[in-house]
Amino acid sequence: MAQKPSIPKGTRDFGQQEMAERNYIFDTVRSVFVSHGYAQIETPSMENLSTLLGKYGDEGDKLLFRILNSGDAFAQVDFDKPLTAQVCEKGLRYDLTVPFARYVVQHQNEISFPFKRFQIQPVWRADRPQKGRYREFYQCDVDAIGSRSQLCELELVQMIDEVFGKLGLNVVVKINNRKVLTGLAEICGAADKVVDITVAIDKLDKVGLDAVKAEMLEKGLSAEAVAKLEPVLLLQGDNAGKLSKMRTLMEGSPAGLAGLDELEELFGLIGDAGVGVECELDLSLARGLNYYTGAIFEVKSLDWEIGSISGGGRYDNLTGIFGLPDMSGVGISFGADRIYDVLKGLDKFPKGLESSARILFANMGRNETAYLFPVVSALRAGGVSAEIYPDNCKLKKQFDYAERKGIPFLSITGGDEMAAGTIQVKDLASGEQKVFSKEDVRGIISFISE
Repeated sequence: MAQKPSIPKGTRDFGQQEMAERNYIFDTVRSVFVSHGYAQIETPSMENLSTLLGKYGDEGDKLLFRILNSGDAFAQVDFDKPLTAQVCEKGLRYDLTVPFARYVVQHQNEISFPFKRFQIQPVWRADRPQKGRYREFYQCDVDAIGSRSQLCELELVQMIDEVFGKLGLNVVVKINNRKVLTGLAEICGAADKVVDITVAIDKLDKVGLDAVKAEMLEKGLSAEAVAKLEPVLLLQGDNAGKLSKMRTLMEGSPAGLAGLDELEELFGLIGDAGVGVECELDLSLARGLNYYTGAIFEVKSLDWEIGSISGGGRYDNLTGIFGLPDMSGVGISFGADRIYDVLKGLDKFPKGLESSARILFANMGRNETAYLFPVVSALRAGGVSAEIYPDNCKLKKQFDYAERKGIPFLSITGGDEMAAGTIQVKDLASGEQKVFSKEDVRGIISFISE
């Protein structure tokens, strides 16, 4: 018996309706990116492992999908040495930011700075599949590199506001600064533990405060240091009040004060620009990726329980890893798959997205289809999606086809219409039916576009 076909866990098939809905997300995001002057690029699905390793921290490195070298990968293996490095030279990209940094360095003489680009491509992570977490998923990344101005951060927040406003989603933008996290490590006497603190804090929403404290103790922080961090993680109030309280706590940390200065400037710009989306200073926000150095962002849906649906931040020297130092950049990624799940869960997708045609012309025979060819061509040239049913069969079957595909208009044009030089068009929802001369393509377009 043949094995039932399946797909790997953490991946999904997308039918025509799902693709129409996903393209609605991609088109919305793309339109906002383009309106802010960002241009699209693409990078390969696979990168050299030397490009990827060491950029995401130890936990991120474990989630990289390695690709086995082609040919007999094990022919020259020395089993006394680490195996993976000998048989895998490439890996599927984990995100779009590191490949972007590689691209900037490799093409630095061809691009103008500041360089504003976006990418809409899939990424892969060898993660444990669960709700809202996939092994293959799309990211919609937008970055500006070559400027340290916080106008770039503001623009990211503006794009978040516009994208989710157009999609009709109620979200909150959580903002922090990695310099503040560095300051926290300094004031509690654990400057060498900043990465451990960041990784632990980043799990606060998922595992709770007690588990975060336990992890920090396990990583070697003293009980006194953890006690100093706890009130910061629980700090309440408005953004201005939090910043004011943090300044008192950060008096002994130049890095922490610099981070607070940047946050104060950014929140001032957000206010001046009249950004409508809720923006909240969240001092527990850490963003686990090691390359962030300044502002960090995370977007969460307020009406649907799921992880972050967008996130990113400032990175001051990611390109330096590839030989181009002092090239600061900032970017965010819109998680298309999680956004899709939220829109689907809240029934926020517009109706009729899955329809592949606006009008179906019934097939009444060879002569009738020949009569329709110039009309259908003219409709398509006028921007209307139209199709002729391929088989001359019972009208019920053709009606059913239009209904299943959500095609709103049907034309049954037979011998009488041909003799009169007309086209008959019916609105399947209302039952309204109109007759047009064969040459009145504008009239048909007007009727089926109402």
